[in-house]
Amino acid sequence: MARLVPMQGLGCEAAVGSLTPSRQREYKLCSKHAEGKRPLYAIGFNFIDARYYDVFATVGGNRVTTYRGLPDGNLALLQAYVDEDKEESFYTLSWASDLDGSPLLVAAGSNGIIRVINCGTEKLLKSFVGHGDSINEIRTQPLKPSLIISASKDESVRLWNVHTGICILIFAGGGGHRNEVLSVDFHPSDIYRIASCGMDNTVKIWSMKEFWPYVEKSFTWTDLPSKFPTKYVQFPLMIALVHSNYVDCTRWLGDFILSKSVDNEIVLWEPKTKDQTPGEVGSIDVLQKYPVPECDIWFIKFSCDFHFNQLAIGNREGKIYVWDVQASPPVLITRLSNPQCKSPIRQTAVSFDGSTILACCEDGSIYRWDEVDHPAAKS
Repeated sequence: MARLVPMQGLGCEAAVGSLTPSRQREYKLCSKHAEGKRPLYAIGFNFIDARYYDVFATVGGNRVTTYRGLPDGNLALLQAYVDEDKEESFYTLSWASDLDGSPLLVAAGSNGIIRVINCGTEKLLKSFVGHGDSINEIRTQPLKPSLIISASKDESVRLWNVHTGICILIFAGGGGHRNEVLSVDFHPSDIYRIASCGMDNTVKIWSMKEFWPYVEKSFTWTDLPSKFPTKYVQFPLMIALVHSNYVDCTRWLGDFILSKSVDNEIVLWEPKTKDQTPGEVGSIDVLQKYPVPECDIWFIKFSCDFHFNQLAIGNREGKIYVWDVQASPPVLITRLSNPQCKSPIRQTAVSFDGSTILACCEDGSIYRWDEVDHPAAKS
C-alpha cells in the first residue's frame, strides 16, 4: 500500500485543502439507475477477489443487490436478495470470502442480524445473532477475508468468523464506546489492530494481539458456535478526541487515520500509541484536512480506491468531492454534480483503479461516473 510521508512539525496546524479542482482527472456521468424508493445506505466494489473487481453491491430497505459495471458505462443487475422481514432496513455491506474462495456478501442493519450470502450458490449461507441493537457498519479483514467486524448501536464492536459462524471477540466494557458505534476498520497491514468511532465523538484504536490464539482457534472449532469461549476486549490501545461531534466514518491510511464528523471536513491524523496507557485519551498529530461543504448530516461515508490514491465523498446536496489523499497539501481532483442528483449521497464506491466512482442516494438511485480518457498530447 502507498503511504503518505509524515509531515514533521505540523502538529495541529493542519494543511487544509483548496476547493478549487486541479482537474488532474476528469469524470463524466455515464448512467443513473433507480433501484427503488427506499434509501440506499451503502455501496461497495468487491476488492477481495480479482475475478470480481467490476462487481459491486448496494443495500437499502430489506434488499441486497449485486451489479456488474459494464464497459459501456451501464450497470447490469446480477442478483437480488430480499430479507424475509419486510421491516428490515440494511445499513451496511462488506465483501468477504469463504476458505474455499467462494465470494460472500455480508449485510446487516436495523434488526441487528448479520446475513452472509454466498454469491456463488445464490443462497443465504449463515445468519449471525449477537448484537443487541442495529448494526451500522461491517468491514472485512483484507489479509484474512473470512474475518469480519461489526459496529453496533449497542455500543460494541464484534469480530466474527464467517466460515465457522463464531463470534470471537467483543470490543466493549470499561474502555469501550459510550454510545452508538458508527464505523470500524481493520488496519491494512497490522492484522491485530482496528479502529472504531461513534456517537461518543471518539475514535478508539484497539489491539487483539493478546487474544489472537482465540482468532486462530475459531478456524478449527468443530463444536457449536455458541460454545466458543468468546472474549471481551475491554480497553483500547488509545482514545482519540479528533472531533467535537459524532464520528461516522473512519478508515486507516497506512498507519494514519482518516475520520469524518458532521463538521464539513475529513481529517487525516496520526495516532501516538507508543508509551500510551491503554484506555486513556492519547495524543495525536493532525496532518491534513479535506473540506466537504454541505456535509453536516451524519451517516455519510467516504471510500477510496484499492491503492488509497483517491478519496470520494458525497454530501447532502448530491455532490461528490474527489480528493488525492497521497498529496500534501491536499489536492481536490474534481467535484462531481448533476442536476438530477439532489438527494443526500450516503456512500460512494471507488473502483479498483479509480476510473469509476459510484454513489448511492437517499432517494434510492445509483449514479455512475467514469473517467474521461484524455487523448495523448501531440508532439
